[in-house]
Amino acid sequence: MPTINQLVRKGRERIKKKSNTPALMESPQ
Repeated sequence: MPTINQLVRKGRERIKKKSNTPALMESPQ
């Protein structure tokens, strides 16, 4: 289980790359 901080970091990286993707809503796990 990845920690919330790790998911947030990955989400922020995806948001920076795609700028409009709701990464928090589309978490991989």
